[in-house]
Amino acid sequence: MVMTNTTSIASIASITSIASVTLEVADPEAARRFYTAFGVDTRIRLRASEAHSTGFRGFTLALTVSGPATVDGFVDAAVDAGATVLKPAAKSLWGYGGVVQAPDGTIWKIATSAKKDTGPATREIDEMVLLLGVEDVKGSKQFYVGRGLTVAKSFGGKYAEFASDESSPVKLALYKRRGLAKDLGVPAEGTGSHRVVLGCAAGPFTDPDGFAWEAAS
Repeated sequence: MVMTNTTSIASIASITSIASVTLEVADPEAARRFYTAFGVDTRIRLRASEAHSTGFRGFTLALTVSGPATVDGFVDAAVDAGATVLKPAAKSLWGYGGVVQAPDGTIWKIATSAKKDTGPATREIDEMVLLLGVEDVKGSKQFYVGRGLTVAKSFGGKYAEFASDESSPVKLALYKRRGLAKDLGVPAEGTGSHRVVLGCAAGPFTDPDGFAWEAAS
């Protein structure tokens, strides 16, 4: 069973990018300590929530960094702070990366297109992407285009990425839900809340896969 599929009837207003990403967690103070140690505390918001959620929540946050040593540094920092490794960092056809799950349940992917280091490890993040696992990539892409987002990359019914402005802490991308779960190394099934809320100038509304948006504060 997948997350509830509902669409808000809120009036459509144009959005250009994500203004904020809020993770709903059971213990905000513990989560804040984890994300500070992990190195992404300035890029996300936290909110107390006891919303029911089981299995795959349908999304991941992905960090793109400069090289394998930096990937290892972020993975090690996450594990030291209490994260669970879902996929150990390793070379792949596209580069080098690993997947961890934070104590609050959020799944993070850390990756680089570089297969070899060209310098020392850093704590710098080149890009952060929010990947939403959706049932119909083409349909969801048209939903977001209709609300003002601009497609930057698109690969048929498998993947779509939207352009974002410099003020946005994260890019938005869509991935087939089962494909995303497979990439992360988890079963695709999940029920209840996604436990993530996105902020924009045009909120509130809910997308076809139940991901909630609110008015950015």
